[in-house]
Amino acid sequence: MNHLYEYGFDSEYYKEELKDAPSGAVPARVVSVHRARFGVAGEEGEGFAQVKGSAYRDQKAADYPTVGDFVLMRPAPGGDGQILRTLPRKSLFARADGFGPRGVQAVAANIDYAFIVTSLNRDFNIRRLERYLAQTLESGAKPVILLTKEDLCADPAEYVRRAEAVACGAPVHAISALTGAGLEELAPYMKPGVTLALLGMSGVGKSSLLNALAGENLMRVNETRAVDSAKGRHTTTHRQLLRLPCGALVIDTPGMREFGVWDAETGVTEVFEDIEELAASCRFSDCRHENEPGCAVRAALENGSLDAGRLRNYLALRGQARATARVKRERQGKR
Repeated sequence: MNHLYEYGFDSEYYKEELKDAPSGAVPARVVSVHRARFGVAGEEGEGFAQVKGSAYRDQKAADYPTVGDFVLMRPAPGGDGQILRTLPRKSLFARADGFGPRGVQAVAANIDYAFIVTSLNRDFNIRRLERYLAQTLESGAKPVILLTKEDLCADPAEYVRRAEAVACGAPVHAISALTGAGLEELAPYMKPGVTLALLGMSGVGKSSLLNALAGENLMRVNETRAVDSAKGRHTTTHRQLLRLPCGALVIDTPGMREFGVWDAETGVTEVFEDIEELAASCRFSDCRHENEPGCAVRAALENGSLDAGRLRNYLALRGQARATARVKRERQGKR
């Protein structure tokens, strides 16, 4: 399984699952997602596979394979293999998908570090960072905030300060894929077998960063990329996992224009720990922090120690997290 080990496979972690594997099934890692077809890497190299529908009929929606997953599959020499089971995940970054039949979209699995990427220009948005942080902390991956296009910013230190104020202790790096500034700070994450995920909006520089980390222009060899000529930028068209020359594994994801948190109550609590502590001092345990008497949160807002935008984001994300947690419980209860 030497080839699979290069893709981060841990045979000890999956010892029990391998022991109970169906006849003829072998482990593999999902390296790309193309609607109903999956690129996979196994001990014999890379190929394609499709899911066995009956095997996933009674599974939770989030268990459907996504990029980064380790799966058990039956190879089919000369054709598409058959994915039988998704192996337990060490981490899963998901988002609410209100337009999909499943209600949740699994974005990337088995991530060690989630690189939350935003640019040092008008795309910089503290409220969006809080949203990504909440879901990342819920996922089980370690968040790292990357502020790109440092070469275009007159005062990157100010942006770093603002990001650190909401980062829950996560590292914040100001970098430039064009000049290479700050990229040396990413060396501790770039280890063989370590899986990184690039998360963020379209146009924040994820593709340029990936090229810089690889030391080559991957755009030239990946036909799955398209150029948005109207805006002059490259756009990733599907999720994929790439192995860099240093041995690190990077999951590149399409930019997410809409991003709703999914079942992330713990993550929201961690990101907004300051508001949670204030809420514990409210007169009423079920305080909605609106017009109730004795509300410590409203008092902090009025005396200026709490930002109004941060409070609005907290209430919105807490509401989304609770609503999606209810949906998850109801759907599990029907099975």
